[in-house]
Amino acid sequence: MKVGFICFHSFVNPGGVKNHILGLSKEFEKRGIETKIIIPRRKFNENYGKKVIIMGMSLPFNIGGTQGDFCMNLNPFAIYKILKKENFDVLHFHNFVVPSAWQILKMQKKLKHPTCNVLTFHANLDGISLLKSMPYFSKIFVKKLNQSMDGIIGVASLILRFFRGYENPMKIIANGINLEEFNPNIKGYKKFDDGKINILFVGRIEERKGLVYLLEAYKILQEKHDNLRLIIIGDGPLRKDCERFVKCSGLKDVVFEGQIEDGAIAKYFNSSHIFCSPAIFGESFGIVLLEAMACKKPVCGFSNLGYKELLEGTKGEAFLAEPRNSIKLASILERLITDEKLRKEMGEWGYETAKKYSWEKIADQVLEFYEQCRKNKID
Repeated sequence: MKVGFICFHSFVNPGGVKNHILGLSKEFEKRGIETKIIIPRRKFNENYGKKVIIMGMSLPFNIGGTQGDFCMNLNPFAIYKILKKENFDVLHFHNFVVPSAWQILKMQKKLKHPTCNVLTFHANLDGISLLKSMPYFSKIFVKKLNQSMDGIIGVASLILRFFRGYENPMKIIANGINLEEFNPNIKGYKKFDDGKINILFVGRIEERKGLVYLLEAYKILQEKHDNLRLIIIGDGPLRKDCERFVKCSGLKDVVFEGQIEDGAIAKYFNSSHIFCSPAIFGESFGIVLLEAMACKKPVCGFSNLGYKELLEGTKGEAFLAEPRNSIKLASILERLITDEKLRKEMGEWGYETAKKYSWEKIADQVLEFYEQCRKNKID
């Protein structure tokens, strides 16, 4: 079997979809399944090795408090040449960005080699207010997918609600995690090992990720505790605003580390005592929570739909506050700050939970779904 992973998000910056595709591809290769990854270009000098094919271009734009991608191919014939050369048995789309996705499907129909088309959707479209105002969009979209996709995977059940009316197989298969890359045995940074309790934030500094609410909570906490540090990983359009808030509020020991290399993130998790993700909406699963849990770190944040689905009915649910409620978030953080035993207990619980999402287990489910879709297509 040969699988082509099609991503419509740039690989220039870190991201959940990028990590998902790389993790699944690596696990497939271990099993002798040949894979290629097709991505759009955002910068002129991008090169990710022989396994990654750069096709088309990606232009970033802001939508609903986060960053999206507009993808297109100026030379549609190049799509045909690549698909014909690679001869994929499965084309596995990750999210669906127009017009590039339609261009690829149109060229694929011209090939004689039968291909199974599978779509994994990572985005919570119900969380985008613009789309809520256009209910007819989902009906048109699903109608088109019935004609072109042999199966749809949602990384959480909330995602599949958007695809009501889809007639082919659908399945919930969660994000996976690389337990070799994220584990408690990776050493943290010595510069943060000075007796302070380190709270970590990882994410794009934009409205959706809610960093400002964590800063408000940190301000409340710092009035009571003098042994805290807040480490912020990431960049984005609201970084200067957040830095201004820190300065005007007189907050101490807030460290903006900026954008870091992919391989360094586990060292930051293992430099922290508490991980906090205050995303207010739009999260479909919570992979960043899972990465922290794999490093035995207690996690907390806001109860957006994705985080609730990951932690609902578990010990972790008690550590989610109502979105935008900085006071409640500060209260949850304080429980973890003042109780070392609780931090250890929640870290151990999270570690055992994270094991359920190893790429080995997720890959088994994806391959099983491929077979179901291929059989359904033949029948």
